[in-house]
Amino acid sequence: MVKGRRRAFICRAWRQRRTAGATVPPLSAIRYPLPMRVLAIDTSTEACSVALLLDDVLRLRFELTERSHADLVLPMVDELLAEAGVDLPDLDGLAFGRGPGAFTGLRIATGVVQGLALGAGLPVAAISSLAAVAEQVPAAAGETILVCNDARMGEVYWGVYQRNDAAIVGLTPESVSTPDRVGEGAPLVLHAAGNAFPRHPALATRLLAEGLQLHEGIYPRADAVARLGALELAAGRGVPAEMALPVYIRDEVARPAARIVTQVS
Repeated sequence: MVKGRRRAFICRAWRQRRTAGATVPPLSAIRYPLPMRVLAIDTSTEACSVALLLDDVLRLRFELTERSHADLVLPMVDELLAEAGVDLPDLDGLAFGRGPGAFTGLRIATGVVQGLALGAGLPVAAISSLAAVAEQVPAAAGETILVCNDARMGEVYWGVYQRNDAAIVGLTPESVSTPDRVGEGAPLVLHAAGNAFPRHPALATRLLAEGLQLHEGIYPRADAVARLGALELAAGRGVPAEMALPVYIRDEVARPAARIVTQVS
């Protein structure tokens, strides 16, 4: 099947998989009926992962590490491509977790994706690392998710998302704030997810008291980035390598902790 035809019916194929109000299985349980070929990378947290989506099959490499992302990511790419028997030019595009997240991790993912895309002449989908967490939550269509990822320095990256048919839709700007201000001004939320809760137990306690369903220990993961990236690429929203840029939100290392800093995607 030619690339143009794959892109023409990708959204319709995914909608046929989902029905309104249905419970969505964990991402790892989904076999993708998406006629797209996408390589995805996420190194925005201590989780380093690479995924390869080939039509209805998704392969994943995942490892938790504090400082070895740069050593792991390219071997993971090579392993997945060799395992699948494909080359980069055979793909429809690349996707990466563009942040918010750790400065070093975002620079690694951006540099790797830019290099691969430039060499293979492929478009790139830059995917929110918070949206990649929301994608893994078993929320029904229309339900909302507060994503909370640890930002170090006593702060949390957060944003509110909604599962909308095939997509994850952002309802608030991506923000960084102290835990007590997480969710400030946000709409009603049913789920909370991310990797922030073990480091900020008071936040977890507050959200549970407010009636939210907590999904702990979910990191941004390349298979979620691949799925969301496939939708972006199919819609023609891929960008050239030089325009695939990270989103930091926190522009300064030192600043007043009480301030909420936001980024509109």
